[in-house]
Amino acid sequence: MKEVVLDTETTGLSVKEGHRIVEIGCLELDNLIPTQNKFHCYLNPDRKVSEKALEIHGYTDNFLSDKKKFVELADDFLLFIKDKKLIIHNAEFDIAHLNNELKIAGKEEINMENVIDTLQLAREKFPGSTISLDALCKRYKIDNSRRKKHSALIDCELLSKVYINLVDQKEPTLNFVSNNKNYSEKSITKTNSYYKKVVEPTFEEIKIHKEYLKNNLKKNFFN
Repeated sequence: MKEVVLDTETTGLSVKEGHRIVEIGCLELDNLIPTQNKFHCYLNPDRKVSEKALEIHGYTDNFLSDKKKFVELADDFLLFIKDKKLIIHNAEFDIAHLNNELKIAGKEEINMENVIDTLQLAREKFPGSTISLDALCKRYKIDNSRRKKHSALIDCELLSKVYINLVDQKEPTLNFVSNNKNYSEKSITKTNSYYKKVVEPTFEEIKIHKEYLKNNLKKNFFN
């Protein structure tokens, strides 16, 4: 089953106040294994970034001014997510902004039935606990040191690991086969190196060990 871990950054919180998307990040999973297929773009939002949003992601009006507009990339985005479940943390926020962009572009909106909200999964699994992405990374001992500011692609990478833990699946580490040819032999070898090699004792070593135990038991018994 293919899924897409998705995150957005915006000019502000509310679609009703005219805020727009400035970044979209998507990572594809195939049976919970990252396929290395990605969709990522920065967008010209046709409006100023709010001060609060700038503090969160750091994308200035000047940086975004020469980027493409959503309408120019809408078809590519829709093709990437087609027929896949969307994995989003606080999905209500992202879907509201995405559907606003799709509506402006004259495209069909995303149905919430096709979305898995990891915020809701975490709320059900850890009632009363803090369930932000950073808090979940800490809970599952996921290194989020690169997350100095919010970034759609980095957040997708972290969320993919959180999601695997939330659905009680361990990250694949040994002898898995992926249909995606982008996986290199080097990357598989790297994950396998986590496991320590088991060295069996030789017959001679076992014999010496038994003799050692026998002699020491006699010595201790008679003393």
